[in-house]
Amino acid sequence: MALESNERPDKPITKFESMLKTDDVYFFDAEDFEDIVHHYLNHGKISLAKKGIKIGLQQHPASIELKLLQVEVMVFENQMEKAEALLDELQRLDKHNDEIYIQRANIFSKRDDHEGAIDLLQKALSFTENSFDIYSLLGMEYLFMDNFKNAKESFMKCVEFDEEDYSSLYNVVYCFEFLEDYDGAIIYLNGYLENNPYCEVAWHQLGKQYYYKHMFTEALTAFDFAIISDDTFIGAYFEKGKVLEKLGRYKEAIENYETTISIEDPTSHAFLRIGKCYEKLKDTEMAKYYFYQTVHEDPLLDKGWLAITNLYYSIKDFEKAIFYINKALNIDGENPQYWKKCAKIHMALKNYDQADFAFKQAVDLGNFELETWLNWAEVVHINGEEAAAVEILNQGREFYPDNLKLLYNSVGYLLLAEDPINARIMLMDALKIDKKLKKLHLFTENFPEYGKSEWTQEIVRKYNKTS
Repeated sequence: MALESNERPDKPITKFESMLKTDDVYFFDAEDFEDIVHHYLNHGKISLAKKGIKIGLQQHPASIELKLLQVEVMVFENQMEKAEALLDELQRLDKHNDEIYIQRANIFSKRDDHEGAIDLLQKALSFTENSFDIYSLLGMEYLFMDNFKNAKESFMKCVEFDEEDYSSLYNVVYCFEFLEDYDGAIIYLNGYLENNPYCEVAWHQLGKQYYYKHMFTEALTAFDFAIISDDTFIGAYFEKGKVLEKLGRYKEAIENYETTISIEDPTSHAFLRIGKCYEKLKDTEMAKYYFYQTVHEDPLLDKGWLAITNLYYSIKDFEKAIFYINKALNIDGENPQYWKKCAKIHMALKNYDQADFAFKQAVDLGNFELETWLNWAEVVHINGEEAAAVEILNQGREFYPDNLKLLYNSVGYLLLAEDPINARIMLMDALKIDKKLKKLHLFTENFPEYGKSEWTQEIVRKYNKTS
């Protein structure tokens, strides 16, 4: 039997859960059921939400709002046809209910028809004055379509409605950043801060925009205001530390990173930044300590292993460097920069076969830097494969067609490969670019056995006569 009001628990959630544990039946207003179902949906408790809807509809079978919640659950469970059939029924009862269009838009979105979803949300806007949620949904649909301009405008509407809607504020800034409109973001955030001068989130985001524009003094000021607004705001201390690093104020940067550690549990990223500051201060032991703390805190942070690698590489302890670069590669074997570093270490260790393999991996993964082609060619040349060295430099010239280092080295390797005809052609190509012979030393010094030979001198003389 239904209990009297004075016998019921005060809170609908408590009362509902009490009812589920007993055979008693409590009566709830339809609005109470809506609150109950929303509570469970927000906490991901779908089965309890479904029970709330079922019992709610038993007590209030005509409630459109509860049926719309039923649609929401159906969509969540991918029961699209059932959801659409129920929406058709509800639309016949209430043609101007904005929530019906919102749920239809949700279905369209799940089917990747984002344009259709936007059309439906625009219709929903015409039926309600409380449009905050709709603009938020519109913003997300525009993001799905990479329409950052319209997404930005939609999220701005949300912020206008609720200045403490930081999720929408972040999305506005994200859109500005994606559009690379940092000036626009700065103007917007400064306008926002005129009305909300103690909003640490806005100051933090403003500081980041100044950082992107290398306006480090302004960035520091913004992060300081974020800290004044909330002296426990870890993100502001961390970003301030990064700015101080850029300004070469490494001891101050360390203080800010250490503050983040004192406020919350230490993070690997904070340890890594502190280590890099000590490295810049030439304090190798402290840098080493913090880099090891980094990988202890997060053994899967490949950047930590790379930092240790670079430290040992800088002090020419190549055996340890190769050990630690392999740690990084075990975590991210698809990173071309790691393979390039691995190759350079093997070069230093004179492990030329391994260096050859590592350079090939780096190039296959997209590292096309000039240094990579030159070093790789040098490695295969040392291995006595001059023809392979020429081919590697030919590949490099696809990216740097007029680079004289590539051309002059190709001449040398062609001569070593006993191909004087192509060497002559290559040398003439180089001389056409190096009109005043300012870079000829790249050939004569690297290949002295040919640099001052009669063969070379003759080609240079003929070039001077014709030019």
